[in-house]
Amino acid sequence: MKLLNGGVGMIFEKVRAIICDQLELDEDVVTLDAVLLEDLGADSIDLADLVMTLEDEFDMEISDEELENYDYRRTSFRYC
Repeated sequence: MKLLNGGVGMIFEKVRAIICDQLELDEDVVTLDAVLLEDLGADSIDLADLVMTLEDEFDMEISDEELENYDYRRTSFRYC
């Protein structure tokens, strides 16, 4: 699989590693087109854990409003 060039590809690799670790998945399952709930089997607790880990890893805060508007059932990483 060819990943995006430059910084975006590096960010995806880091996010993929976090997701693989937390959801105990193989890297080949976590693709840019994977949907967290449908394809990766994440549940609401997994999502909350992922958000907290991503906030810590990237030193950022994801607002409650952003989380409420994000459709985890339909959106793949490609559209994040």
